[in-house]
Order: sequence, then C-alpha cells, then structure tokens
Amino acid sequence: MAAKIKPINDKERNPQRTRDAILDAAEAVFAEQGYDSVSLQVIGTRAGVSRGTPGYFFGSKPELYQAVLERCFGRARAAIRSGRDRALASQESPEVVLAGAVAEYFEFFGSNQNFVRLMEREALSGGPKPDGFSPRSNVVSEATAAISEELGLDPSQGAEAAHLVLSIMGLCWFPTVHAGTVLPALGFDPRSPEFHEQRKRHVVQLVLNGVQGRIPLATRP
Repeated sequence: MAAKIKPINDKERNPQRTRDAILDAAEAVFAEQGYDSVSLQVIGTRAGVSRGTPGYFFGSKPELYQAVLERCFGRARAAIRSGRDRALASQESPEVVLAGAVAEYFEFFGSNQNFVRLMEREALSGGPKPDGFSPRSNVVSEATAAISEELGLDPSQGAEAAHLVLSIMGLCWFPTVHAGTVLPALGFDPRSPEFHEQRKRHVVQLVLNGVQGRIPLATRP
C-alpha cells in the first residue's frame, strides 16, 4: 500500500510567505504574552506552520525576536523618512509641518499597536537585548534629526528637538497603551473615530502652543 502523501499547504510552497507569516505571528504573540512566555512551537501554531518551521527560518527564539524588532523599527524608520520627505517637499510653514508630524506620529502608534506593546514590555521587563543591536537609539536619533530638518532648526537646538520628539511620542503613545485603562475611566471610547480626531487636534494644538517662544521656527523661503 502506497504511503499517504501529506498535502503541502500554500505557505510551504512560498518561503517568503512562510517567513512573513511567522513574523506576523511572532510579533502578535510577543506583544500579547511577552518574550519569556512564548515558545517557537506556539508561534508556529499561530502562523499555521509546523512546529519546527520557525526554527528552520530564524534559528532560535532570540533571533526571531530580533527579526521582529528589526521589522517593527523598519516600519518606524520608513514612516519617519516618508514624513520628512513629504514635509520638505510641501514648502509649508514650520507650524503646518509640525502639525502634520504630530498627526503622523498619532496615526503610526494607533495603527502599530503591537510595536507599542512590545516596547512597553521591554520597558517593564528589560527584554532581551542582543549585543550590538540598537535599533531603538537609531530610530530615535533619526526622528530627532528629521524633526530638526523639517522645522529648519538651528543645530544648537538639538536638545530642544530631542525634547520635542519625546513630548510628541509621549502624548501620542499614551492613549494606545491605556486604551483599556485610563481612557474608559475618563469617559473616552478608544475605538471611536471621533475620539481619535479630537485627541489628534488636541495634541497638535498643545504642541504648537508649547513650542511658541521656546523653539525658534525657521521661515520658509
């Protein structure tokens, strides 16, 4: 009697699709459960592949975690660069550019909630930090350089630019982290489009008012 041949699923036929499915599953599971609570087997199950497939593609859990973070920070860098290029091409006033940058940060954090949760878990637990792997500092440095370039800030204003990025991140980050805790207590529905628009306008105005008289914004030629 001939041996029964196991059907090959679509992921197994397409290595790139398999790799992406594993990264998607790992990103979600690490964000939901934390690094220590997750095994490659759990990730494989979530991805819909065999238990050994994540290890075949990524080697080990630390290497897979690093790949997840690299992809997350890659999206962040892409968003920063896209925003910078769009701002510089617009030739709008610094105030308009700053308002756009705040809105883009708000949208990025809202649509990349796994990224936010991963960073929160790292902040609370320390998280695994492979030697020589510093995408966090690279992305933050790039964000600071981008906001300085977009607003035409003098190089001597580097510290103020860094504080500005930190303030924008904090104001836009918090609602995503506390969508299930502080927001409902304040009477907000984090799923409501109206809340998101109101919050975005509030943060934009708050940041614009905060920089007036503190950071000299260049005038567009």
